[in-house]
Amino acid sequence: MVYITEDLVRKRAEHNEGQIFSLEEVSLHQQDIERMEHIDRWCRDLRILYLQSNLIPRIENVGRLKKLQYLNLALNNIEVIENLEGCENLQKLDLTVNFVGRLSSVESLQHNVHLTELFLTGNPCSQFEGYRQYVVAALPRLQWLDGTEISRSERLRASQRLEEVRRRVWEQEEEHLRRRAREKEEERRKKGGCWPAPEENREENQEEKEENRKAEENPAPNDPEEEERLEKEFWHTPCAFTPESRLETHRHLEEKKKAKERQTEKKPASLPRTLITADGRVLNTNEPKLDFCFSEDEEHNSIVLTLEVYRHMDTSLMDVDVQPTYARVKVKGKIFQVVLPAEVKPDSSTARRSQTTGHLVLSMPRASGEIKVAKSVPRRTPRSSISPGRRSRTEPQRLEAEPSRHTHIDLANIVRRHSAQEGPLEAPRMDPPTAGGHSGFSEGFVDDPDVPPLV
Repeated sequence: MVYITEDLVRKRAEHNEGQIFSLEEVSLHQQDIERMEHIDRWCRDLRILYLQSNLIPRIENVGRLKKLQYLNLALNNIEVIENLEGCENLQKLDLTVNFVGRLSSVESLQHNVHLTELFLTGNPCSQFEGYRQYVVAALPRLQWLDGTEISRSERLRASQRLEEVRRRVWEQEEEHLRRRAREKEEERRKKGGCWPAPEENREENQEEKEENRKAEENPAPNDPEEEERLEKEFWHTPCAFTPESRLETHRHLEEKKKAKERQTEKKPASLPRTLITADGRVLNTNEPKLDFCFSEDEEHNSIVLTLEVYRHMDTSLMDVDVQPTYARVKVKGKIFQVVLPAEVKPDSSTARRSQTTGHLVLSMPRASGEIKVAKSVPRRTPRSSISPGRRSRTEPQRLEAEPSRHTHIDLANIVRRHSAQEGPLEAPRMDPPTAGGHSGFSEGFVDDPDVPPLV
């Protein structure tokens, strides 16, 4: 059984900084609560109270909530509307899908003069003949019933037939109470014992507690086929929709949950991962499955390890440990360990987060005495010192123009234009043939025997 405790209320009062004395709204839904208590003493200023989807069988301990305006008790085990006379400012009451069979108990809401909205959908009383007319006539200030507005004409017709409708409602109510008595008697026979009195509901039978404790300590051997058969039989056996059947279903689910937790506890715990072997050899491991890379900082003679942790992860969830030969980072309890390519100085190492990517950057200076291999840079020999014969045949030859010349090409003066005043173009004058049989264009012409003659 789950009780309403101060810790539970404070946990639900986070929007009010955990203060419950000035709390005006609290939600205690789906907590398997079986009794309403303490709320009227701890939260006197409460205006809205959510208690839907619990196992509450009775409305109680709310009479001191003078400022309460909305009470939600949907999906519980309530059978009678009672103990709400002290809620002077109550405006809305939700009792959807409960077990209210005493429709005449709605007359207790006549003291709540501000009540304007009521929900009774899904209750046995909503199936009574004349249900709506009776509720409308019994509560003259009500404006909405089950989400439907009450018109003035409907209220007048219900008031005129109130006595007749009330007599039919009482007859159906007595039939419902006889049926509920038979259901309770059948439930007692099914359990083979006496049904506890209402005041004894809170404390379980001592013998039953002892049997439950022994069953938990020495559970029966698990037979998958038998368990499957019992589970199928439980869910396929037809039963009436009563508060007892709802409690039985809830307890069955709780037993299944506890059995599953016991099986989980019995499983052997996984062995811790080996990070360093018995002979002192460090192993690489990457439990968080993060990408990483190494780089060299030649200027500071250090090794840089970049670990791509999640960008928006809080730095407090990471723990860094740098040793001379390896680095270890714990990310949300998962270990990343890698062997370093060289020995480093742990006391001079630094760890930073990238401002753009959020990656973790470890800068680890090399230890003193660590030999660093310098990269050989080829020296460039001046072009003038290389003899033409030693130049590589594959090296391209480039021509350099004089700085005084124009660096651009004048395309307009490639071909010289001829004007009419200059007269007709003359063919180039040819010198008379020489003794060798060749004609020259100028006096400085030298005959080269390696060049073939022109025809």
